[in-house]
Amino acid sequence: MSELKCLPQDAVIWGLDILANSVARLPSYGIERPIVFTAEPLVPLYESHIRPGLDQPRGLITDLPAHVPDFAVNAALDVALNAGARSIVALGGGSVLDAAKGVSHFHEQRTGQYLPIAAFPTTLSGSEFSHYFGVTETTGAQKFKRGYAVRATTPRVVVIDPVLVEGTPRPLLLSSAIKGLDHAVEGMRRVERDHPHAILAASGVERFLSILERWPSGLDSAAALAAGKITHGDLLQLQLAAWQCYFYPASVIYGLSHRIGHILGGTYGLPHSVTSCITLGPVIRACADFYGDKLTVFAPGKDRAIAAGVLADRIEAVVRTLELPNKIGAFDLPASELAAVAALLEMNYPDEVADLGANASEKLADLLRSIW
Repeated sequence: MSELKCLPQDAVIWGLDILANSVARLPSYGIERPIVFTAEPLVPLYESHIRPGLDQPRGLITDLPAHVPDFAVNAALDVALNAGARSIVALGGGSVLDAAKGVSHFHEQRTGQYLPIAAFPTTLSGSEFSHYFGVTETTGAQKFKRGYAVRATTPRVVVIDPVLVEGTPRPLLLSSAIKGLDHAVEGMRRVERDHPHAILAASGVERFLSILERWPSGLDSAAALAAGKITHGDLLQLQLAAWQCYFYPASVIYGLSHRIGHILGGTYGLPHSVTSCITLGPVIRACADFYGDKLTVFAPGKDRAIAAGVLADRIEAVVRTLELPNKIGAFDLPASELAAVAALLEMNYPDEVADLGANASEKLADLLRSIW
């Protein structure tokens, strides 16, 4: 029996120069008296393109660190409660979206009501389409990024416009695209090749890679646009690729690449978007037997025996060409910590580690050494 689980998302609005019209429509989706979550560098974008059309905004929160530490979520929740906010507008990437979902969830724990979210994503990871979020617990002996899956926190409306991503710093924008690819690939863990996720994710992966493979070197998006190296249409295609790669998150589940990233990020502080640049290709190879023929959807015309390698090669080539980090050793994490990383993975994510097959513990240790 196959099953498709849908999330309570009312609308996705996309196109060129649609922000003003979309913001004006937010009240029809229950986005009234919103508290705004964003990052400090995005405040000018908020003031110019979103603030003018908002219905009675109740304040602006920018103190939202990466990996969503619990103290930041608690502080934002207090602000939202004191301001009498009835909804959240989230302008930013995965950390901003995770913080918004976390506050909505804990607002319900406190008051019995979720705060509906409108998402204006400025990266390409696709968090705006899911009900998953992580909050890093900081009070224990060791920090740990706790994952949640709360359907009611799914952003009620998502707005996609190239203006939202044209100012995103190059490393963040492009590494978040690799995170988007990670959603597509690992989404295949629990579905078959005829599942809607597989069909759409295959389109999203090809859309991503075909644009990233010709991306100009050394230029942020704004400079590349000014030089005519890319177009706003290219940016929109990347945004749509992120959506296709993560179209049915209620029907799929994260795999080992994501879980390694959660430990490297939440516990050791590596940038969240960068972790998939390091882990995705090697994990595809290491888990090829587990995926079987499923990865042929991403390598048309290739048989099962080589599909994983073809896909991993292509992703790793893009990571190198875009000059994104591809080793843990590029960050302040000594190799002596790899055993602790492995222990956290085996303790918290045994199913994902089991994707490695027989002798999974040994293979995990080898995998971590290979990406250090």
